[in-house]
Amino acid sequence: MHLNRRRFLMTSSLALAAATVSLSKLFAQAASAAQAGQAAPPVPPTSFNPLRGTVGYFTGQGGTIGYHISKDGVVVIDAQMPATAKICLDGIKERDGGRMIDVLVNTHHHGDHTGGNPVFRASAKKILAHANVPKLQREAAARQAAARPGAPAPEIVVADATFVNTWEEELGGDRMALKYYGPAHTGGDAVVTFQRADVVHMGDLVFNRMHPFIDRPAGASIANWIKVLENTVADHRNDTTYIFGHGSQKFGVIGTRADLLYMRDYLTALLEFVRGEIGAGKPKDVIVKITDPLKGFPDHGPLIERVLTAAHEELAG
Repeated sequence: MHLNRRRFLMTSSLALAAATVSLSKLFAQAASAAQAGQAAPPVPPTSFNPLRGTVGYFTGQGGTIGYHISKDGVVVIDAQMPATAKICLDGIKERDGGRMIDVLVNTHHHGDHTGGNPVFRASAKKILAHANVPKLQREAAARQAAARPGAPAPEIVVADATFVNTWEEELGGDRMALKYYGPAHTGGDAVVTFQRADVVHMGDLVFNRMHPFIDRPAGASIANWIKVLENTVADHRNDTTYIFGHGSQKFGVIGTRADLLYMRDYLTALLEFVRGEIGAGKPKDVIVKITDPLKGFPDHGPLIERVLTAAHEELAG
């Protein structure tokens, strides 16, 4: 089922808040407010959105949450931040009759996808992620603590079940499959497929029409990310529906194979552009300050230092 532009526009506004706020900024705001005796930052709007069959998605504060709810099984994909995790969990309980969540999946380790794990922990039979994720999550927490000595450290809960290459199980009338295609956005990104509903949760393997976060300290590879997107498309049907971790206000967090291939083309163009600038003899400090839009990708807006730095480091390394 292809979703038309009208559907994109309907869903995009719900996803904007989740797509644009970084974990470090959120924790910094909360810590500053606590030290000043102020209230915590306001929680952004949240929404449950049915998608296909038993599968839907939830938008709030952080990466898009996916869910599968039937009378025989419940799956939640990603956990956002603590405040909206509580809202999501309450809504899941209303919809599933109060049964336990069979599996909480973490598509990768970033805090806007795992920060809500402590909220979900008591209600989930297990938390499942790629084998690299627990280590990456702990390392990220340690770096954050070192960068902000004396600041209150967020509670972390890591997956208690992991997989290496693939994982499949029959759950509540659908078959859920996880696959690791290799390093991309991080060194532990899982693609999650509900085979009967034909819905795939991409985690942060797609930033829909946005400049992505490329986590090189966690093993990211732009070159392999391109292959991951191509292989994901090859492994699924032409009319598969995809859920993205983040999306621009205009394009939203739901899409088709065309959006994966567009993301592939963006990453390809990014590497080619930086390679050309290096070949022209420009130093890194000049290249990473370029703000002209990437040719052919006006929806992303001006280039930013974050993606240029990651591309330069990958090519120079």
